[in-house]
Amino acid sequence: MATRQNTIWENFLSPVVRLLIDEEQLRRYANSIDWEQASDRFKQSDVIIPPYYNNQHFHGIEGGYLNPSAAVSYDAITQYVLPPSETVVRQALIDAIKVKPRRILDLGCGTGTTTLMLKQAFPQAEVIGLDLSPYMLVRAEDKAKSAGLDILWQHGNAETTNFPDAAFDLVTASLLFHETPIVVCRAILRESLRLLVTGGQVLILDGNQNTLRQLDWLNDVFEEPYIREYAADNLDARMGAEGFEAVRTQDVWWINQLTSGVKPISQDTRQYTPTPIDHTIDNNDLEDFGSPVFGITA
Repeated sequence: MATRQNTIWENFLSPVVRLLIDEEQLRRYANSIDWEQASDRFKQSDVIIPPYYNNQHFHGIEGGYLNPSAAVSYDAITQYVLPPSETVVRQALIDAIKVKPRRILDLGCGTGTTTLMLKQAFPQAEVIGLDLSPYMLVRAEDKAKSAGLDILWQHGNAETTNFPDAAFDLVTASLLFHETPIVVCRAILRESLRLLVTGGQVLILDGNQNTLRQLDWLNDVFEEPYIREYAADNLDARMGAEGFEAVRTQDVWWINQLTSGVKPISQDTRQYTPTPIDHTIDNNDLEDFGSPVFGITA
């Protein structure tokens, strides 16, 4: 995989990760997929990739997420940078859900880890994972099949999803906002508000803005082109300004934060009607997913 050699990850952290993971097994996984052919099943001709996305090397990877290697290596990155564990941090989002959703949209779903947890938590709900990278969707679909979960994976832009108004009871975004400029964050919030029914909930899990401001060196660990812009912002205020009510942010193990908001009645005449759903959560299937690392050639 083509990585930028001057990043802190590549120089110091990646060698540690390689000691913990069976790279040969992960290489076999990466090479077992025809990434271009598989990604063609998801690519939508009307989806325009914005410059802020395709002109950056996220996490030091040449080409960012529009590179099959990013789909192979993403899980390895997140499992080591979300203390105390990735599952615990993502579970905070699941635990904060106040509605009983019939339709759920996970924006910027990446390789689908949170999306799968949403489907496990609400098995009767229709769950859709949306991402700009068709390669990430290939990996997400593979994980869903392994877990036996029926999830719809959609190639698209979180700013303009093309779903109809009031189509979802719950909209989520995990680790998305720190990878977009503030103007894009605002557009995603406006789109989320449009997509929600009255009383519908939005949940945004991401880096803790207060912590990132206090520990600026954390912003240099990985190549994240927009993370300082994100850290300087205030998501609570941003969501309130875009029309959400009952906005609340809670710390998630200090390094991360979870922000919740509700679409008020004044935004839509259609009311949210809860449907009883089994809340049993079983995350065991998530533990068997491969965790690819940098250095693998897809």
